[in-house]
Amino acid sequence: MNLNLRNAIINNVAGNTQNQLEDTIVDAIQNGEEKMLPGLGVLFEVIWKNSSEQDKKEMLQALESGLK
Repeated sequence: MNLNLRNAIINNVAGNTQNQLEDTIVDAIQNGEEKMLPGLGVLFEVIWKNSSEQDKKEMLQALESGLK
């Protein structure tokens, strides 16, 4: 079986409103289930690809601060 997980995740949330996307992210984080990590990774990939260099720098600073 050839399942493209990335496309499945994107198709699952395509067309969602900002509130729905936020609910998806918050729910995945609050549940803390390992199975949600790939979905969060795909969402982060979409964010990264659609961010300016300044936005990327700010995300990296936030990530670095959060990991200290």
